[in-house]
Amino acid sequence: QVQLVESGGGLVQAGGSLRLSCAASGIIFSSYTMGWYRQAPGNQRELVATISSGGSTNSADFVKGRFTISTDNAKNTVYLQMNSLKPEDTAVYYCNADFRKKFVYWGQGTQVTVSS
Repeated sequence: QVQLVESGGGLVQAGGSLRLSCAASGIIFSSYTMGWYRQAPGNQRELVATISSGGSTNSADFVKGRFTISTDNAKNTVYLQMNSLKPEDTAVYYCNADFRKKFVYWGQGTQVTVSS
């Protein structure tokens, strides 16, 4: 059974930082592209950042220079370090595991709220 369990969300003031974690089980973690997506009320889910099994990263323009994605293969965990947070970053953040688009899994989401 595949599980992706996010943690680390919460309420923070604008300009602050949070680190999201996603612990994966039931998959060969090192073989997957791991990613973070977010969805704000009334909006579609959007890509935040991904990291491939080879360590290549990709991130949306709106987070470049502020958010960093990383993995710890020994812990089967993917992180999203979020700095310089803005109120428009408020959303539910979802962890994603993708193996060549054939096997795709989602976490339950964690709420991030940035106050102005």
